[in-house]
Amino acid sequence: MTLNRLRLPRPHSLMGQMLLAVAAALLLVQGLGAFLVYRAQREGYEAGMLNAAVFRLIMETRGPRGLVRHQNGRPNDTPGPLSGPPPKGYHLEYSTSSPAMPGEARDAEAEADLAKILAEQDFAVREVVVVHRAAGSDRYARRGLLRRAASYGLSHDETSGLMRSNLMVVGVRTSDEGSWIVARVRAPRPENVLLGPILIQTISIYIVLMAAVALILRRITRPLAALTRRLERFAETQDLDGQLPPSGPEDMQRLIVAHNAMESRIAALLDEKDVMLGAIGHDLKTPLAALRVRIESVTDDVERGRMATTIEDIVRTLDDILSLARVGRPSDPRERTELSALIFSVIEEYEDMGEPVEVGETERVALELRPTWIRRALRNLIGNALRYGERARVSLTREDSREGRHAVIVIDDDGPGIAEDSIEAMMNPFTRGDPSRNSATGGAGLGLALARAIAEQHGGALTLSNRLAADGTVQGLRAKLELPVG
Repeated sequence: MTLNRLRLPRPHSLMGQMLLAVAAALLLVQGLGAFLVYRAQREGYEAGMLNAAVFRLIMETRGPRGLVRHQNGRPNDTPGPLSGPPPKGYHLEYSTSSPAMPGEARDAEAEADLAKILAEQDFAVREVVVVHRAAGSDRYARRGLLRRAASYGLSHDETSGLMRSNLMVVGVRTSDEGSWIVARVRAPRPENVLLGPILIQTISIYIVLMAAVALILRRITRPLAALTRRLERFAETQDLDGQLPPSGPEDMQRLIVAHNAMESRIAALLDEKDVMLGAIGHDLKTPLAALRVRIESVTDDVERGRMATTIEDIVRTLDDILSLARVGRPSDPRERTELSALIFSVIEEYEDMGEPVEVGETERVALELRPTWIRRALRNLIGNALRYGERARVSLTREDSREGRHAVIVIDDDGPGIAEDSIEAMMNPFTRGDPSRNSATGGAGLGLALARAIAEQHGGALTLSNRLAADGTVQGLRAKLELPVG
């Protein structure tokens, strides 16, 4: 058996939640059932002890046997009103005082039951007393146990066990003169007799039922977990890797078959989209290249420059559209990359062009990423900061949170910022911040959308926020690009 099979289900998983719910329900039901069974068996057990005591009282007082009479706590062999030799053991005792010791709790329920039984047997009594005590604490029973232990040669531990046994002491007063007939019934404590079987029964039911439920849930959740992993992988890569074989119950198999059909359809649509975009890019770039050649024949330098700029804007917008469309299905694999070195290389490109890009706090962070795409995202963010905020400051730090460890790239500018209610909309395609961002700076509004898509492609996120001064005025815009560190 593999380690994976031995792994316990997580409490927050479907299987864990179902097992906890079944275990809680079973505990409640079994606990209630055990209480009712214990109560019924205990009542039956005590009724049996009461019947045994009544049997001794009736048979030994009405039969040919006599009583063990006691005067002032000492045995007296003189026959009383009920004649006959004294019985063996300590079944019956004749006493002038109640068998209940001072401060000892009486069993009122058992007394009522005993009075009822005696009345049914025409055994007239004035008062009934029932108490429970350990056999060793009863003077009369203790002497009998010590004689038995000596006769049978019992060990000290065996004798101690007898002394701890439960003793029901039943006393009835038959006349007003204070004469008491006392019977004793000794047995193990009901708790020891009843709780053991009930506990064994509960544990057995738990093991059998929970094992059956676990097997059923495992048959359901195993294909569900495989389907979940498949969806996560497809959401990340959008690539098909064969078909997920149907398994589990019939409903789960139908779900997997439907998912396979939907996944194949989505993949076909994505492939069709890539082919169409590739064709559009090729068909548009060819005439744009021809236009770039033809404008060289234009004699007016100003017009030729404007035309060249327009063509470059069209080409750049077309590249952004194609990149945004393909960012969800990257073809290049991830590589172990030193992120700080990649950032420095991008900053050097802008420094070579004389752009005001500053380097802030930077840590060395190595992680798995697609360098070409991250470079594209950094260029878009730094380009926006230079275009709208005159200068850019770039920093790289490592942050730890409940979601894990992240490499955080922060790009600050000194621009006018963005209205708070427009920040989220600014990262949508073809959205430009007019008037909070200068509309005369060009661009199709795809830079931030592409940067966010690249961050999400790597499992990260892009957030925008305004940098505020102490008095609440906006000092610039901050773009925060977070990438998970594996």
